[in-house]
Amino acid sequence: MLNDLYQMLDPVAFSAGPITIYWYGLAYVVGTALTALVMWRTQRRWGLSLTGDDLSMVVFAVFFGLVVGARLFYVVFYGDGYYWTHPWEILMTNHGGMSFHGGLVGGIVGGFIACRVMRISPWTIADLAVIGAPIALALGRCANFVNGELWGKPTDLPWGVVFGGAAGEVPRHPSQLYEALLEGVVLFLVLYLLSRKKPTLPQGTFLGIFLIGYGVARILVEFVRVPDAQLGYLLGGVITMGQLLSLPLVVAGVAVLIVALRLKRPQRDYVG
Repeated sequence: MLNDLYQMLDPVAFSAGPITIYWYGLAYVVGTALTALVMWRTQRRWGLSLTGDDLSMVVFAVFFGLVVGARLFYVVFYGDGYYWTHPWEILMTNHGGMSFHGGLVGGIVGGFIACRVMRISPWTIADLAVIGAPIALALGRCANFVNGELWGKPTDLPWGVVFGGAAGEVPRHPSQLYEALLEGVVLFLVLYLLSRKKPTLPQGTFLGIFLIGYGVARILVEFVRVPDAQLGYLLGGVITMGQLLSLPLVVAGVAVLIVALRLKRPQRDYVG
C-alpha cells in the first residue's frame, strides 16, 4: 500500500562521506536534462537549426534563473517575514523552500537574457521549453512526496497516505502525486501531442497553454492540499497563496494564447 511504501522512502538518494545527494536535487538536475532533450528533439522535428551549444547556453541560463527566482519568491511570499530576521538562511536551499511561480519568472528572465545575447527567438525557445518542463515538474512533485512535504488534507479514500511527523498519523491526500499527474504527465502529453501537429502551431501557443494548464491544475489541487503553516488561508480564509499566485498565470496564459493565435507568427530559430 502507499502508506507502507512511503514509510520506507528516504529523502537521501545516496551518501558517501561528506557528500550527500538528495532526491529533490536529482529531480532538478534530471528534469532539466530531460527538458533539454525534449527541446532538442522538438526543434529538429520543427525543422529549426538551433545547435547543441545554443540550447545548452539557454538551458543553463534558464536553470540559473529558475533556482534564483524560486528561492527569492519563497522568501518573499512564503517566508512570512522569517528570512528578514534570519537573512543568512536565504541561501540554505537544502532546508527546503522553493516556489514554482518564482522559478517560472526567474527561468523566463534568464532565458530571455540568453536569447537576446545569442539573437535566438525567445518566443520559440519558450514554446520549446514548456513542452518538456512538465517532466521536470512531475519529478519535482515526486521528490516532494519522498520528502514527506506539501501533503494534503485528511481523507478516508483508499489511497490516503500517512506521512507521520508534523502531518500526524492520519491518512492524507497525496497531493504531491496529484500535482505530478496533472501538472506533469497530463500537461506534458497535451503539449507533446500538439507539438507534433503539422504545420507547427504559431509562436506563443505552447506557452499560453502551459500557463493555463499549470494554473488550473494548481488551483484545483490546492483545494485538497494543506497550505503552508506560516501563512494558512488568505483573504478571509478562502484562498491559499498557491491559488493566489496561480490566478494571474491563467489570465496571462489566456492573453498569450489569444495574441499568438491572432498574430500567427511561425516558429523560428534566430532573429534579425
